[in-house]
Amino acid sequence: MKCLILAAAAALPLFCQPAVTHERLLHPEKEPGNWLTYSGNFSGHRHSPLTQINAANVSKLKVAWTYPVNSLQKLETTPLVNGGVMYISEPPSHVTAIDTKTGRSLWRYRRAFASDIRVCCGQVNRGVALLGDLVYLGTVDAHLVALDAKTGAVRWDVEVANYKAGYSITVAPLALKDKIVVGIAGGEYGIRGFLDAYDAKTGKRAWRFWTIPGPGEKGNETWKGDSWKTGAAATWVTGAYDPDTNLIYWGTGNPGPDWNGDVRLGDNLYSDSIIALDADSGTLKWYFQFTPHDIHDWDATEVPVLVDAEVRGQKRKLVLFPNRNAFYYMLDRVSGQFLLGKPYAKQTWAKGLDDSGRPIRVEGTSPSLEGTKVWPSVAGANNWYSPAYSPKTGLLYIAVREAGSLYFFGEAEYKEGEQFNGGGFRTIPGEEEWGAVRAYKPATGEVVWEHKMHTPPYSGLLSTSGNLVFGATPEGQFFALNATTGKELYRFQAGGMVRSNPMSYMSEGKQYVAMGLGNSLYVFGLD
Repeated sequence: MKCLILAAAAALPLFCQPAVTHERLLHPEKEPGNWLTYSGNFSGHRHSPLTQINAANVSKLKVAWTYPVNSLQKLETTPLVNGGVMYISEPPSHVTAIDTKTGRSLWRYRRAFASDIRVCCGQVNRGVALLGDLVYLGTVDAHLVALDAKTGAVRWDVEVANYKAGYSITVAPLALKDKIVVGIAGGEYGIRGFLDAYDAKTGKRAWRFWTIPGPGEKGNETWKGDSWKTGAAATWVTGAYDPDTNLIYWGTGNPGPDWNGDVRLGDNLYSDSIIALDADSGTLKWYFQFTPHDIHDWDATEVPVLVDAEVRGQKRKLVLFPNRNAFYYMLDRVSGQFLLGKPYAKQTWAKGLDDSGRPIRVEGTSPSLEGTKVWPSVAGANNWYSPAYSPKTGLLYIAVREAGSLYFFGEAEYKEGEQFNGGGFRTIPGEEEWGAVRAYKPATGEVVWEHKMHTPPYSGLLSTSGNLVFGATPEGQFFALNATTGKELYRFQAGGMVRSNPMSYMSEGKQYVAMGLGNSLYVFGLD
């Protein structure tokens, strides 16, 4: 192991870390004090096995330190921790290494940008990836950058796509084996979506899977005419990986234009789908489309959750997917077979799902010139932020939005680099929007408990083996719930809107919980 004391920073701690190997990424349970991947493990559980902070003492939590971000953009990062060093991305596409004990920065990478960056929803970034001695960052100008983990020096920088055409990267990359997998954003700009893998050492592209099939490829017939060229299906939230099947599971975004489906008749594969790709080659093994011919902007870019459980008396490898369209899905992750689908929030657009999982649409729910009232809202019953799964309780925890929208139809003319929406949306006048953290039985979708919130959430959850679930309200209230009963055990008002996911780690023998609240990273611990 090589250690380094940063020059001109003698007061900073010895910077000594083990390399992040693929073996370490495969077995995070062996080192629960670190947090090496976006979701805490490849299975998308966002669960910490740590128990020092638990249901009996969580009421004594205090702020250990905070790190303010020098940006008014939304703070959506999930911190990673390796050997006493925390790595966070900051908007728009910066990286800071932080001492986990004190909150003092060790190094900063600051990227210069052109003034004409094209993003639909803020210049945000959801986190970095670690592999070997490098830190990997996707940027809003659609580059993938590798940084030295000890100094922040740029090792390589590759262009993934042309940002002037509307491409950007806001996703936290996924590191596995010898590759870095990264998705693309820009669905509101008429891009053609894809998922990429790059050689971790050199930055050379290893493979690309287009999420919209081209001419001659299976699925291209689901796009009218040349509409596939501008059909979106972006990949802007980190997926999951199963080493046993060697498959990457990744959600895809809405078809473009968002609300005018007349110019792209057909099911519009592989938009609003989960795709299962061979990790070595990028070859499609199976897919499942949640919302064929989506006309409500219900991206399926939520985090897939991989569990093994008994279903109808048979042990199955499953992928759980609480979708933005308000249906909860359970699929076989080896074959993609549909096993279960049921609403987990209010929805008015479908009578239900048929035996194959295809929705049976309600007439009169399409966007219109005068506005059509439909549940869920354009932000969905869930969005990009993470659910959590606890192997200890066997429950799936979801931050659920209960809201609808008025959906409007409009003209759609594609112009490179400009938004390509074909309509719009508004909130429903007089509607009482609200939200809840709900605990579900994965095999049935049955609700076990509910913790109601006054406003729909935009942030994710963390479960721990201390029998806790952590989350936050949009207004900045950080809270802890009993994972078994849903009873609130702790609350702290940080102020500022929350658009992030919590995580947990250990430093010098003490457990901490970290989450972006407002425009600062807050770290909580016990005395």
